Amino acid sequence: MSDHESLKQLVQNLSFGIAIVNRDSWLIEFENARFFQWFPPIEENAAKGDSLSLRIPEINLERAQQRLEAKRPYRFDCETEIGARKIPLTVEIRPVNQDQDGPICVECRDISKQKETEYMLESYSDLSEQNIRELQKEKDRVEKLLLNIMPKSIYEEMRDFGTTTPQKFDSASVMMLDFVGFTDMAISRDPTALIAELNDIFSTFDRIVDLFNCERIKTIGDAYMAVSGMPETAPGHASNIAKVALRMKRYLEKRNAAHTEEWLCRIGINTGPVIGSIVGIQKYVYDIFGPGVNLAARLEALSDPMQITLCEDTYDLIRDDFLCSELGEVEIKGFGVKKLYGLESELKVRR
Repeated sequence: MSDHESLKQLVQNLSFGIAIVNRDSWLIEFENARFFQWFPPIEENAAKGDSLSLRIPEINLERAQQRLEAKRPYRFDCETEIGARKIPLTVEIRPVNQDQDGPICVECRDISKQKETEYMLESYSDLSEQNIRELQKEKDRVEKLLLNIMPKSIYEEMRDFGTTTPQKFDSASVMMLDFVGFTDMAISRDPTALIAELNDIFSTFDRIVDLFNCERIKTIGDAYMAVSGMPETAPGHASNIAKVALRMKRYLEKRNAAHTEEWLCRIGINTGPVIGSIVGIQKYVYDIFGPGVNLAARLEALSDPMQITLCEDTYDLIRDDFLCSELGEVEIKGFGVKKLYGLESELKVRR
C-alpha cells in the first residue's frame, strides 16, 4: 500500500469529519466517511453542485470569508440527524496553509459528551439554586416564627451568638389584660368559634402594640401581656403603653356594639424594674420577670370590667398628657398600700 493510500485510509477512519473545500467556489473537493455520514448530499441539490452551504445550511459564508481573510478560523455549532438521533456538532473552518488562494479545511466534531456535561452542570446548578431558594424560604419562615415569640433584638443576638444575656431595665411599663368571665361566655360552648374570635381580637391587639413601638410578650389563654421600654429603651414608655391600653379598650367597645357576644376586659399597667430573658432549651420563650410585672398582674385583678388601673409610678409619668381618676389607696399583697388611678382618656394637645 502506497503512502498516499495509507494516508487516505487513515483520514477515512478518523472519528471526526473532515472535508477539503475550494476557497473560491466553496465546492467540496474531498471528504472522509464521517463528514459524508453527518452531511450527506441532497439529491435535489445535485444540479447546483456539491457546495458546502448546501451540505451545512447553518454556515454563514460571508462571515466565514471575513474570518479567513483575517487569517482566523470560523467556528459555529450545528446539529445533524442520523436516523432518529440528533447529534450536536461543532464546525471549524480554516485555511489548509497560509496561501490566500489555497483550499479550506472543514473539521466537524461530535460534542454530545460536552453537551451532556453542560446539561448536567446546568441541571445541578438549577437544583442547587432551587435548594438555596428553599433553604432561604425555610430560614425566613423560622425567622418569622421566632420573631413572633421574641423581640427582634433578642432574636438577632441569639442568631449571631447562639445565646442571649438576661437584661435588667430599671424602668419599663408593663400592661396585663384579661377578659372577664371568659369560661362562662356563651360562645365558649363552641370552641372553634371561641378561638376564632379570640384570635381576631389578639391579632388586632398585636397591630395596636406595633403601632406604638411596644412589644407583645405573650398570651396565656385569654390573658395578653405587652411591655414598652424593653428590650429597646423608650423614654416615653409609660405614655406608649397607656395609648395601647386605651385603644384596646376602645376597640372592644366598638366590637361589642356590633356583636351579640360582649368581650369585657380588665387592664392593669405598672411601671418599674423588669428583667427580660429567653427561657427554655428546646422550646424558646421570651419572658419578663420582676416586681414591675407582678404588680401589673395585681392591678389587672383589682380592675373592674373595662377599667384600666394604674399605679402611682405610671401616673406620675403620664399625668400631663392623660386624664386619670383617683381610685384611692389599696392594700396589695406583696407591695403594701398603693395609691391607684383609673386611666380614662388622652388629653387634647394644648395650643
